Amino acid sequence: SIISDNVSIHAGSYIGFNTLIKKNSEICANVSIHENVIIGENCRIDSGTVIGSEGFGIISSTHNNNCNIPHVGGVIIGNYVTIGSNCSIDRGTINNTIISEFTKLDNLIQIGHNVQIGRNCLIASQVGIAGSTTVGDNVIIAGQVGIIDHLNIGDNTTIAVKSCVYKSLPENSFVSGIPAVNHLDKLKQDAILKRLPLIYKKIKK
Repeated sequence: SIISDNVSIHAGSYIGFNTLIKKNSEICANVSIHENVIIGENCRIDSGTVIGSEGFGIISSTHNNNCNIPHVGGVIIGNYVTIGSNCSIDRGTINNTIISEFTKLDNLIQIGHNVQIGRNCLIASQVGIAGSTTVGDNVIIAGQVGIIDHLNIGDNTTIAVKSCVYKSLPENSFVSGIPAVNHLDKLKQDAILKRLPLIYKKIKK
């Protein structure tokens, strides 16, 4: 492993083999960085975060037993990335999990194996992104959002709080709800739902 100039590593942190931490980055207390991880310049990894743990890749055998698939990829984190406390970022199965430069992660976020996150994204607390999903540049993901696997989230997209994304989203989307749909459509749906008791009374009458 290589630790570059002016890197701060606080008490209780672990650095695995074949890891590169570039200059001016800060690794706070009790961070676990597994093997084959690259952390860019001027990054900050807050306490309790785990980077490069094995992903949730499971296959059922002929005897219907669940078996873990080996994950031999790594994690690449770009320059000026901030990762909050108690996040979990899985390493890739074969390819790498990637978080690009200037992206900021809040606390308590799960990033699955092979996920790729673009530049300048903002991801709030308790977001979960399942494996092999690609997130574009300048994407905002609000708190408690869930995104399933193998999706493409276009550039400049905003996903509102507590949404669940089941399908890929084009560029410049603004979605909300479960399942996530265009936000203006969701507001119209909510307005109709509020009127349902009155509509029901009229129909019954």
